[in-house]
Amino acid sequence: MTTVRIPTPLRPYAGGQKDIDVRGETVAAALHDLARQYPAMQMHLFDDRGVLRPYVNLFLNDEDVRQLGGQETPLRPGDRLVIIPSIAGGAEADPGLRPVDHAALRTNQAMIIALLVAAFLADAAWLTSIVGLLMLLGTLLGKPAFLPVYKLLQATGRYRADVVRDKSSPHRFAQGLGGVFLILAMGAFVMGAAWLGWALSLLVAALAALNLFGGFCVGCAIYYWLNRMGLPGFSQSPPPGAVPGRQPTDRA
Repeated sequence: MTTVRIPTPLRPYAGGQKDIDVRGETVAAALHDLARQYPAMQMHLFDDRGVLRPYVNLFLNDEDVRQLGGQETPLRPGDRLVIIPSIAGGAEADPGLRPVDHAALRTNQAMIIALLVAAFLADAAWLTSIVGLLMLLGTLLGKPAFLPVYKLLQATGRYRADVVRDKSSPHRFAQGLGGVFLILAMGAFVMGAAWLGWALSLLVAALAALNLFGGFCVGCAIYYWLNRMGLPGFSQSPPPGAVPGRQPTDRA
């Protein structure tokens, strides 16, 4: 079974349901099963020829279906499909707005804090280097560094996703910035300036804690500030109505 998240504007046509279980081996089959269960959804998803309407944007497990295999993308048990029409903030309303799982981000922050604090208490400078390298690798891949840990927690069934319509690039930048700080810390350790290495490491832990417990992403705020300054490469502006650095409230 695949779970389909229905956006708020379409819920009246789905019996008020937020999440609906559907059957189908592909994205297209899942959507047709959704329309079969709730016929009122048909006209909002497909045109008279049965073709998916262009303003309906689909994300499978936080990945844009258009970047996968389109509607023929195969589905596996437990997959999560999110529908975002442009009227609800989809890609045509704002090209950078997409479902971002903030539960995965919080897991990432918690792991960074735990490992860096453990490294400091154990005087294990090598551990900060590993965390930094993982953060940079995650940034290059466009995913949280400790996403596998989050997936394991999800597999227990006790940790649920918290998907919000958000911009992904600022979070990727924030993670990369933290990774750079930790690589600089590694250089400080090698050069014998342990005090500087630990200062940089604990700064990263403190910023992660501010994000985890205070709900404010300093790296994201810096990204949006650079966007406002018109710096090349920083093309995404804050989500509509959101304070730069704060988590948006528009859940997918």
